[in-house]
Amino acid sequence: MDLELARKILAEQPFSRLLGARITAFGEGTATLELDVREELLQQYGFVHGGVLSYAADNTLTLAAGTVVGSGLITSGFTIDYLRPATGRLLRAHGEVVRAGRTRVVSRCDVVTVDGEGTETLCAVAQGNIAVIEPIAGKG
Repeated sequence: MDLELARKILAEQPFSRLLGARITAFGEGTATLELDVREELLQQYGFVHGGVLSYAADNTLTLAAGTVVGSGLITSGFTIDYLRPATGRLLRAHGEVVRAGRTRVVSRCDVVTVDGEGTETLCAVAQGNIAVIEPIAGKG
């Protein structure tokens, strides 16, 4: 799978469009997903909602896997640890493949926020198990 196909697949996800997610790096076992932090993505204390961080990790784990095994993937499970409240202007998730097998790929991901000066703050880490499935007709 190449960057163009990855961006097409992301654009086909209504939830990704709603969040304004974009792929900024893709290839050689790694992928990076970004989205702008805006009020609609915050929880009651002004931090980025954990569900948004979880979304970013989930998609990035799978995107990273796609760089080595192609399309036809689905997350079969992942864990996420929230390390600190997410605040900033930009949310960035960077994933990398740990091991790619014939039917499963294990990936890990760091989720950071970026402030107005470009300083990154690590706010969550995740690891996932990605299943290789048959491509769905007409998709990917």
